[in-house]
Amino acid sequence: MRHAGRQALSGQSTFARTSQQLQLNYTRRWNMTTTSKPRPLALQGRLQPVHLATSRMNASVSTKQVETRPAVAATQTDSPAVPAAYSPPTTGLLSHLPSSWIPYAELIRLDKPVGTNYLFFPCMFSTILAAPLTSPITPVSTVVGTCLLFYSGAIIMRGAGCTVNDLWDRNLDPHVARTRLRPIARGAITPYQAIPFLGAQLFAGLAILLQFPWQCFFYATPSLIFVAIYPLMKRVTNYPQFVLGLTFSWGAMMGFPALGIDLLSNMPALISAACLYGSCVAWTLVYDMIYAYQDIKDDVKAGIKSIALAQQHNAKTFLSAVAAVQVALLAGSGMAIGAGPIFFGGVCGGAASTLGYMIKKVNLSNVADCWAWFKRGAWFTGGAISLGLTGEYAAHALGWYEETEAEQKAKIES
Repeated sequence: MRHAGRQALSGQSTFARTSQQLQLNYTRRWNMTTTSKPRPLALQGRLQPVHLATSRMNASVSTKQVETRPAVAATQTDSPAVPAAYSPPTTGLLSHLPSSWIPYAELIRLDKPVGTNYLFFPCMFSTILAAPLTSPITPVSTVVGTCLLFYSGAIIMRGAGCTVNDLWDRNLDPHVARTRLRPIARGAITPYQAIPFLGAQLFAGLAILLQFPWQCFFYATPSLIFVAIYPLMKRVTNYPQFVLGLTFSWGAMMGFPALGIDLLSNMPALISAACLYGSCVAWTLVYDMIYAYQDIKDDVKAGIKSIALAQQHNAKTFLSAVAAVQVALLAGSGMAIGAGPIFFGGVCGGAASTLGYMIKKVNLSNVADCWAWFKRGAWFTGGAISLGLTGEYAAHALGWYEETEAEQKAKIES
């Protein structure tokens, strides 16, 4: 290019050659200056890594500009899992999708199913808990089919909740290391693209809901209020996780009407469902408080409220107290319907032991450990409760409790 420029100047007057030479020199200086400017944070993932951008800064960039860039990067050193810049996935499910689909798959956290599992477990708890209450007892095939339908709904509605959350937080996410590369935060999806996508998700969720008995529609609809307002709570209260618990635990009441049990006309079932719902809210406080410790440093800088900040001086004491409430409410749920010893040993005992072990072992000052226990807790505590409920259901289905009651009556009569 430089050689071509000399050729273009060779056959012109001295004044013309001088003028064009000055123009070329100015253009080169301008190009060098613009390429050295730091990129906006939202564009880093699409253009260049942070360390590459900062290495190209020249003396024309002020010291103040240089110092503001590593503010987020400094937090990233606490978690090696947080990338310096966005790069398309090369492994896993998302790597097999068309490139235009990947931002939408990331928006609904398709590559992070742990949130879907947390949303699904209360639905499964209530389904298995309600199964022995029907007359005749609900067959295994119906229980499994209902749970699969609930899981399909959990995938869709969890994705819708993530879309709502990222729309509300589009101006906060760029300031948090863990969330700054989310699709809306980095500009891969605009709000005008995300809103129609959210509408499609809600219609898909409605299609799943209509597969259940019609009463389920009226039980499920109020949960949309919590889905919409939860992201706002982190601006208002230090306990937004409580509202998240009200949202994620809604399925604890859905299993009963899904199997044909009307909660409004069955008081024992209503009390049991209410206690199960409360226990799931408490469980959400436990696992999401551990999750929130990943962002505790960035939350202070961004002005985001969280339970981790509110309870950071007595975190494990608070976690233990909430876990105790969860176990107590599980026991209340079983007592309301006259559950047997398998329920209290498997469900309550399993929840107490797994929660206690997790709270003891988790290192709240280590980001990677918090994420690991957040993922592990879904199947750790959720799995223990599910096994206990399954054991209780099997005992009813096989008539074990009926034989015990008959033996007790025979002893009394004799």
